[in-house]
Amino acid sequence: MTCSIPVLVISNRKGGAGKTTVSVNVAAELAATGRRVLLIDLDSQGHCAVGLGVKMGAGQASVHDIFASPTLRLVDVMHETTIDNLFLLPANPAFQHDHCGKNEKRLAQALADDAIAEQFDFVIIDTPPSLDNLLLNALSAAHWVLVPYVPHPLSFEGVRQLVRVLFKVISERNPKLKILGFLPVMTANNVRQHRQVTEQVTKQFGALRVLNGIRSDIKLAEAFAVGKPVRFYAPKSRGAEDFAELAATLIQLMEK
Repeated sequence: MTCSIPVLVISNRKGGAGKTTVSVNVAAELAATGRRVLLIDLDSQGHCAVGLGVKMGAGQASVHDIFASPTLRLVDVMHETTIDNLFLLPANPAFQHDHCGKNEKRLAQALADDAIAEQFDFVIIDTPPSLDNLLLNALSAAHWVLVPYVPHPLSFEGVRQLVRVLFKVISERNPKLKILGFLPVMTANNVRQHRQVTEQVTKQFGALRVLNGIRSDIKLAEAFAVGKPVRFYAPKSRGAEDFAELAATLIQLMEK
């Protein structure tokens, strides 16, 4: 069973690679085009809710609940956001990753619900950096994966580790999964190390796979602190410009 609408996973094996910032802001940009977007936060840090200003109370439903209940539907744990066309399946900060069971297809099964296809045009999944059943569930459910990375040697190693996982998932679990691109974030072209790391990514994976980056911009951190995507907090900032361009590129690639 597979979801009939595009499912995009944002992933890197390295923590601090900008996955949640990318997930929240790409989701907001897609929603701004009129597309109906479901953002799923599989990372138990629960930062997608923070970035969207969604207040989670103790005991409130989360996406992690589906791993404990084989009959629970995603629409039953969905939360509205203040952004038109954007809904959130939030994480449970108390969730222990070793409690997600052994079913690597649980999320794919939940996304195959007809109600998801009827209500949404895109699904975006923010993933934990750990190699566990939550990450495998995300990759098994996805059509595309976008890999953000900070232009730093450790983040590049996280990219390479993830690609090894992707090849294994594609060959053994989800042959429809494709790498949408590699996205440098918090990048500055005047920093030599940033240029060198992106040149390494380009050399290893090909120039067509490396997308235009998200430049360093304090407005991105400020926007997260007040619970807003950057397009609403600082619409004329570098970060807002870069995410608008990124969303347009992703739509073009996914809707070919």
